[in-house]
Amino acid sequence: MKYTSTRGGATGVDFQDVLFSGFAPDGGLFMPEEIPKLDSKTIEAWSLFSYIELVKEICSLFIPLESIPRTDLNGLIDKAFSRFRHKDIVPISRLGSGLIVLEMWHGVTHAFKDLAMSCVGQFLDYFLKKTNKHVNILVGTSGDTGSSAIESVRGIKNIDIIVLLPHGRCTKIQELQMTTVIEDNVHVFAVDGTSDELDEPIKKLFADTDFVRKHHLMSTNSVNWARVLVQIAHYFYAYFQCAKFVTSETLPLVEIVVPSGGAGNITAGCIAQMMGLPIRLVAAVNRNDIIHRIVQHGDFSLGDTETSLASAMDIQEPYNMERIFWLLAGSEKSRMREMMEEYNIKKVLKLPDELHKKVLQAMTSCSVTDENILQTIRRCWEENRYLLCPHSAVAVFYHYKQFDNNQNRRCRIFL
Repeated sequence: MKYTSTRGGATGVDFQDVLFSGFAPDGGLFMPEEIPKLDSKTIEAWSLFSYIELVKEICSLFIPLESIPRTDLNGLIDKAFSRFRHKDIVPISRLGSGLIVLEMWHGVTHAFKDLAMSCVGQFLDYFLKKTNKHVNILVGTSGDTGSSAIESVRGIKNIDIIVLLPHGRCTKIQELQMTTVIEDNVHVFAVDGTSDELDEPIKKLFADTDFVRKHHLMSTNSVNWARVLVQIAHYFYAYFQCAKFVTSETLPLVEIVVPSGGAGNITAGCIAQMMGLPIRLVAAVNRNDIIHRIVQHGDFSLGDTETSLASAMDIQEPYNMERIFWLLAGSEKSRMREMMEEYNIKKVLKLPDELHKKVLQAMTSCSVTDENILQTIRRCWEENRYLLCPHSAVAVFYHYKQFDNNQNRRCRIFL
């Protein structure tokens, strides 16, 4: 398996080089040159696997044996999940009003990003021990990425991590998770502006290949392909929990609702679709609605980032949408560089009609207000004595809306 930039400026890149990178040198994002296609018998066999077994199987399809032998890969993944608080890693809760929730918050920082980040930390440590090299990880965060990235590499001697957080825009607990880690290799800075604004200088740094090479700079934001890779397992596991009776002859359609900010998680869902998993994706966003506008209208234009109750999703530049465009573009892939460079200059882009149709076929979307979030948290508590965080409530609002309108015929599960 080799990797390519979404903008075509780098091809034939191996997994290790992609892991130790951020943005590609041409400003694009790394993606596998081919997406493996699974037959129905493989999907049926996988339906019996635990979450950890699915992570191992999926990673083995994208990480060649010459990069990490299978025995080593299995050991790294086992170690990655050893700090999770629940034996199932991502247990299921079945609640009233037909609500099915895949709980992704049993990691160290209580954020879903612990799932992928814990594996990325192990992969990095594996290669650095073999080469005896040092890297500097640069991370911009809207809240949950920073603390999860810190926990994945804290105390590792061949890594220093530098985290930039938007001052006054993270929840207090997330800020404390980042600023109270006393490790020599952890460096945290508060910066003025939004998380989108702090991403701009980071992107410029990674475009300076001489600077990146000199300072051994890399990222574990979801620009890093390995983050997206591990998250593909969420969709297979969620599917099998919802569609309990999977046979090679019967693969029912399942709707998976994804609280979305930078679009890394839902990118993994699109890859699972292309691998053959019969899922319908729903991107649920807060008032920062650029993903919703892209899906519904093909309108990829930057708006002002507003503060919401779901603060880790206060993002108006979801850079992983470039990966989704690339996946769906087909013969139009050659236009990706032109499209994204136009967006980078103008911050406004109307998707080509054919690409917009493909986005609509892959997913639908909804945008949720703070009032909707509060109503959803209250309703879920009153019906189930189950407390949602605001980010989860963004997704659950979509379900309640469908349920109340008698549009609940499809099996649906929430990340």
